[in-house]
Amino acid sequence: MTSGLLIVDVQNDFTEGGALATAGGATAAAAITAHLATHDYDLVAASRDWHHGDDDNAGHFSPEPDYIDTWPVHCVAGTEGADYHPALAVERIDVHVLKGQGVPAYSAFEGATEDGSTLAQVLADRGVTHLDVVGIATDHCVRASALDARRFGLDVRVIDSLTSAVSPRTRAAALDELRAAGVTVVDQA
Repeated sequence: MTSGLLIVDVQNDFTEGGALATAGGATAAAAITAHLATHDYDLVAASRDWHHGDDDNAGHFSPEPDYIDTWPVHCVAGTEGADYHPALAVERIDVHVLKGQGVPAYSAFEGATEDGSTLAQVLADRGVTHLDVVGIATDHCVRASALDARRFGLDVRVIDSLTSAVSPRTRAAALDELRAAGVTVVDQA
């Protein structure tokens, strides 16, 4: 079994003080770094929202967001808000995926690396069969990324203690949906 870790959107705008902060985002960043210190993966990939700053990203940004399909401005490419959270051990990341470049994108599988490779291509090229998924937000981008990983035939596990959610209600619903799709959800690894 070749194992991978996918770190989803552990960015300043999704942690305390950010444009779309989740409670516990900074704690999740530090916990992921601690996890990396004690677990070996064949590949570590990380995604980031990387939105345009000069348009609405195909309706993703709105001055009156509904927080379902439209959002306030966040994670604009090249800004501090789009940077990885400082508690995340960025030096452990092998592959960086950027998503949402001018369009709404929730799953890391909708993004691409600097050379244009999709996450699915990178994982297939490296022979990854098992993928642990962690990051922010459990109920949005972690959920979408884990579901897509299952669609690509991977054995997927979400480590809940290494995630941060928008709300407890939507977190619980997302975890139920993931389990129903065949994703293993564990509290600790």
